[in-house]
Amino acid sequence: MNVGIVGATGYGGAELIRLINHHPYATVSAVYSTTQDGAALSESYPHMLDMNSLVLQAFDAKHAGATCDVVFLATPPGVSSKLSPSLLAENVKVIDLSGDLRLKNPDDYEVWYKKKPADESLLSEAVYGLTEWTGEAVKKARLIANPGCYPTAVLLGLLPLLKAGLIEPDSLLIDAKSGTSGAGRSASAIAHFPEMNDNFKIYKVNQHQHTPEIEQMLSTVTDKLTPITFSTHLVPMTRGIMATMYGKLTVGTQAEDLRAAYEQSYHSAPFVRLRPEGQFPSTKEVYGSNFCDIGFTLDQRTNRVTIVSVIDNLVKGAAGQAIHNLNVLAGFEETAGLQMVPVYP
Repeated sequence: MNVGIVGATGYGGAELIRLINHHPYATVSAVYSTTQDGAALSESYPHMLDMNSLVLQAFDAKHAGATCDVVFLATPPGVSSKLSPSLLAENVKVIDLSGDLRLKNPDDYEVWYKKKPADESLLSEAVYGLTEWTGEAVKKARLIANPGCYPTAVLLGLLPLLKAGLIEPDSLLIDAKSGTSGAGRSASAIAHFPEMNDNFKIYKVNQHQHTPEIEQMLSTVTDKLTPITFSTHLVPMTRGIMATMYGKLTVGTQAEDLRAAYEQSYHSAPFVRLRPEGQFPSTKEVYGSNFCDIGFTLDQRTNRVTIVSVIDNLVKGAAGQAIHNLNVLAGFEETAGLQMVPVYP
C-alpha cells in the first residue's frame, strides 16, 4: 500500500515516516509540505539522511490520487477539513491526525477550537478511530478521525469501567500530564526551554479542546454523563502522557469487578497492557511504542478508583494509532509495523 503524508516535517509526520519505514506492507510514496517544496526530507530531519529519495512537495490532490492509496493528514487544526474533500474525490482514503473531524457537533468545534468547522457531511462520514473501541467501523471507513493524544490515554482507561456501570458518570476527575512534543514543533512560549526546564505548569484550565472529544466518546457507553473535570499539565520531558483519573464506585463494586471489566474489554487488544494488582505504569515504560499501559487501585476509604494510563503521545497518541487504523482499514494484522519494544531507559 502506498501512503502519502501531509505535514511531513512536523513531529507527527516524522513519526509516521519512522514507523512506516518498518511496515511490511506500506511504503511512503509522497511527502507534502506547504513551506519546504523541493527540499529533501533530511534538511528538516538530518537523522533521516538515508531517506533522501523522499523530497517534499506542495500538496496536490491529483498527485496524491495518482500515487497514494491512503493519505495521512498530520496538519494543524483548520487544514484537513479543507484538504479531505479533494482527496476523497480522488478515491484516496484519509486518516486525519488533527482535531478537525473528531467532533460530530460543528458548534462544539467552533467553541473549543475557535475556528470554522468542517462541513457537516464530512463530520457525519468521519469514523472516530479509537481502534480498540471502533474497529468494526474503521474497517469500512474511507475517512478516519484519529483521536487526540490526551483522549486516547483517558478513554482507554475509563471506557471499560463506565460501560460496565462500575463508576458514577458524574464523579469523573481527570488529571493529565504531557511532554512538550505534544505542543508541536513550532516555537512557542509555553514550551520554550527556559520556560519549561525545571518547571511544571498547568495550562488551558477548563478550556482544553480535547474536553468535548472525551465527553463525546464517553457518552457512547452511558446516557448519564455530565460535564467532566479535565486538567492538563506540561512536564519537562519530550515524550509521554500520564492520565490519572478518579471515579466514585457504584454500589457493590469490588476490585475483582474492575479487573474483569478491563480484561473483557481488552482481552484481544494487542496494544493495551493491564498491570498486575498494585503496580502502576510510568511514561518511560511505553516510550517509542504503541502501547497503552493501565494500572488501577480501589480505595476502600473513599470508595473511589484511581486509574493511571500512560502512552507515548507521538506514537499511541498520534502516528502509531494512525497506523493501527491503517492496518485495520486495509485488513492487515493489527500489529503490522508496530511490534516494537519500548525504548528504555
